[in-house]
Amino acid sequence: MNTYPPTRRAGADDRDAVLSLWEACGLTRPWNDADADFKRAIDGATSEILCLEEDGKLLATVMVGDDGHRGWVYYLGVLPDGRRKGFGRMIMAAAEQWLHERDAPKIQLMVRDDNEQAIGFYKALGYEVQPVVTIGRRLD
Repeated sequence: MNTYPPTRRAGADDRDAVLSLWEACGLTRPWNDADADFKRAIDGATSEILCLEEDGKLLATVMVGDDGHRGWVYYLGVLPDGRRKGFGRMIMAAAEQWLHERDAPKIQLMVRDDNEQAIGFYKALGYEVQPVVTIGRRLD
C-alpha cells in the first residue's frame, strides 16, 4: 500500500505559484531571499520542494532537505482558505516519507517562538519543542 499523500516535486515552472503561496502564508521575510531558497531547493541534490494540489490548484508546499546528519523542513505552508482540511498533515507526512526514504534518523524544523499556531500544529503531530538554541550568522 502506498503511504504517500498526493504530492509531487516542484519544478522551475512552479516558481511563481510556490512563492505566491509562501507570501500568502506569511512565510517570507525581507532578510531571506525566497526566490533564491526556491532555486537552491529544486536544484539541490539533497533537497526538494513538495507540492500538494487539488484540481490543478496549489494548496500546500514544504521544502525538505537532508544535510547528511538529519532532515530539515522549511516553508511548510497551506493556503489560508485551505486550512483545517488536513492538507498540512498531508504535506508534512510527505516530508517525513521523503526523509525516511533517505534514512534520515531525525527531523528538525525551526518555528519562531511567538508562532503559537505553528507550534500547536507540530505538537499535534507528535513533535516536541527541543531544548536547543539556534545560533547563526549571515554569509551573504
